[in-house]
Amino acid sequence: MKTVLITGDSGFLGRHLKSYLESLGWVIKVSNTKVANLMDDKNLHIYNDIKFDYIFHLAAHTKAGDYCLYHKGEQFLINQLINTNILKYWKEFQSQSKMIAMGTSCSYAPDIEMSEKNYLIGEPEDGLYTYAMTKRMLLIGLKSLSEQYGLKYLYYIPSTLYGPKFDLNDSHFIFDLIKKIYNGKFNNDIVELWGDGHQKRELVYIDDAISNMINTIELENEIFNISSGEEHTIREFANKICDILDYDSDKIIYNENKYVGVKSKKLFPNKLNSIINKSQKTKLNDGLYTTINYFKNKIQ
Repeated sequence: MKTVLITGDSGFLGRHLKSYLESLGWVIKVSNTKVANLMDDKNLHIYNDIKFDYIFHLAAHTKAGDYCLYHKGEQFLINQLINTNILKYWKEFQSQSKMIAMGTSCSYAPDIEMSEKNYLIGEPEDGLYTYAMTKRMLLIGLKSLSEQYGLKYLYYIPSTLYGPKFDLNDSHFIFDLIKKIYNGKFNNDIVELWGDGHQKRELVYIDDAISNMINTIELENEIFNISSGEEHTIREFANKICDILDYDSDKIIYNENKYVGVKSKKLFPNKLNSIINKSQKTKLNDGLYTTINYFKNKIQ
């Protein structure tokens, strides 16, 4: 039986990971805005008498859409603070534990191959620059503490995660598409999507992501993409959702004046696949069907 600390347990990944680890019989402690808030490292001292096997650092201050464009200073201050606080606590009080931290695909420069060796190379996309750089600095912190103090870590970079049990206020692109098309079908809302719809994105089903993390958790001081290796255009995602909901995709309006971000964001999963032979992979249509049914059952 393992004892773990999860920061950001109320987020999408955090909720699923917590549920999965509990099913294994692991003892879970959490850090969120109500318990052991990371804004002050002293709040974590409530756990000083516990020796954690793992610390899963999932907490981050960000939102989807154009949030990063207008909250750069806020994102820098808060993310640097919470990352520094958890790293400091790890070094001073939980050095026996392995830190499992999450990066972001936003940290990759958009004009190079998005494989792990390139994570710290080049400039991230301008609209996401501040958040992307705080995630890069998190990796630098892990590496630095490991090199000086011998601490052990893993750093995962997932593509956009999706699946059931998402927050209905979550505006990540796939959840946003589902909500808009659903409201177009059942509430006769106008369905307007940002951009021309030809920008490409990649999804990873939440259960697959967690499975890949747990299957590699015994490794040390590594960085891994968690990726399906397949990208689709926003139009393709929208059309698949329309098929499931029986909505006419020709009614969708694509607003090219809105922020769209990079044109492509495909991670390369070769390193992970070589370690665990064949990573678990949920078919896109199956994952979308499960996610859409969850949303329908929540609001009907």
